[in-house]
Amino acid sequence: MEAVTHNLTGVVIQILCFKYLMAPYSYIFTMLFAFLSHFLIDALSKITYHTPEPRTEDKFWVIWHIIILLFSILSFGIFILEFWLGMLFANLIDIWDWVIIRNIQNYKKKKNSDSKWCAHCYFHPVADAVRNKLFFFLPNLNYRRIGIIPEIFLISCLSFFIAFLLI
Repeated sequence: MEAVTHNLTGVVIQILCFKYLMAPYSYIFTMLFAFLSHFLIDALSKITYHTPEPRTEDKFWVIWHIIILLFSILSFGIFILEFWLGMLFANLIDIWDWVIIRNIQNYKKKKNSDSKWCAHCYFHPVADAVRNKLFFFLPNLNYRRIGIIPEIFLISCLSFFIAFLLI
């Protein structure tokens, strides 16, 4: 799923942990649940318009990703000061896989095109396993534009839940 979905999930988790648990448990469980939430959220990405490769020639794909990018930046800007812990741990797997490991791997491949450096270090195969075990019955909408509806629904529900919790 997209960063905004992970951001909002991390915010919800941190709000609930800090509301119902005392320190240090509130911190520990925020980190644990936010980290684990990434696997669940990414496992559900099967029902969203989430093509594995960029489709820059498709105007719909470009517009959708501009909207998602803006909402990701907006959610980051609104919640980062108070809910940085939940957001960080909800996005930690993407930071590790896409920012750290992928960039190091690309650098190593420039020097040695056969390099398989740290190919086993990715976390996303775990999300794939969760998807295959728990959500095998869901339709695959990754290439279908109608797949934006489940993500819009989830983002809306998380947003309303956050508003409800903060009131």
